[in-house]
Amino acid sequence: MADRDTLLKILDLARWAPSGDNTQPWRFEIVSDTHIAIHGHDTRDWCVYDFEGHASHMAHGALLETLRIAATAHGLEARWQLRTDSRDSAPVYDVSLSEHSDIALDPLLPYIERRTVQRRPMRTTPLTAAQREALAAAVGADYQLQTFESTAERWMVAKLLWRNAYIRLTCPEAYAVHREVIEWGARYSEDRIPEAAVGVDPLTASLMRWVMASWSRIEFFNRYLLGTVAPRIQLDLIPAMACAAHLLLRPKAPLVGVEDYVRLGEAMQRVWLTATSVGLHLQPEMTPVIFRWYVRAGRPISKQAGIDDRADALTGMFERMVGALPEDAFGFFARVGVSQRPGARSVRKRLDQLWR
Repeated sequence: MADRDTLLKILDLARWAPSGDNTQPWRFEIVSDTHIAIHGHDTRDWCVYDFEGHASHMAHGALLETLRIAATAHGLEARWQLRTDSRDSAPVYDVSLSEHSDIALDPLLPYIERRTVQRRPMRTTPLTAAQREALAAAVGADYQLQTFESTAERWMVAKLLWRNAYIRLTCPEAYAVHREVIEWGARYSEDRIPEAAVGVDPLTASLMRWVMASWSRIEFFNRYLLGTVAPRIQLDLIPAMACAAHLLLRPKAPLVGVEDYVRLGEAMQRVWLTATSVGLHLQPEMTPVIFRWYVRAGRPISKQAGIDDRADALTGMFERMVGALPEDAFGFFARVGVSQRPGARSVRKRLDQLWR
């Protein structure tokens, strides 16, 4: 069976799983040579984008799937189950490891550390049949993948993201998150998004840094100086058109509890790693999905007047665009395309910082 050094190697690779704004909502515990406990937490108490902890639950799923893939490098099968007495806000996942002679090396293993976020414009080179087939197969039997590839379809998504970004940039609860998650002046960040990876030019980044120092500055710029226009053009409108396709991962059954969102996170990570394996980069576009979660649950997003009405209108626009009913589940939304490897990225906390 595995020894501690092997388990450390597995966890050292697993920690490269994606999480919202690089929050890494997990801590590790090696219980025995065959048992790892993943202690999850969520950010719902301060992050408006972590609706009922579901974004964090998806990150937990991405971590567990990455751990499973990493374990195959050592001939080990990793299986997890949710500890029954753990809370939704602090779920514990017990991972059992067993040795099998027929465990094959997972083909996605080489792409765990290479997977990254590309927030800048990509080429509009269409998806090949092989790329489209690989992405569709990656989601598994419980999900379907809807793509938006033509110029007209990408323009529909661009309009959706333009309206979505206005909500994001005028919502004080979202501002509180944005202020905390960017590491200014950085090319790499262990626990946030480095400025160089945000996706705007240096002048806009300098202006954003000054404006984001206070909500009063944000309000002034938005009201009198068209403060939402430049970031929406650079972060939403242009990237929405400058890509090969947008992808919507749609669960075939309703998402009910923690385990459903964890399984969704597993599928998300398989799609992301598969995209990397077929020469594509990816950028998540999750805020329209998250705002829809609020709307369909009848939950307010903000105390700011008008935000919830705008989110309701955005949800209707989103559902019409994809041909969905209000009760249909949306899981993961992203754009993909060919581009150079980003020159800046979020990295991760060291393994010795991630122990429980």
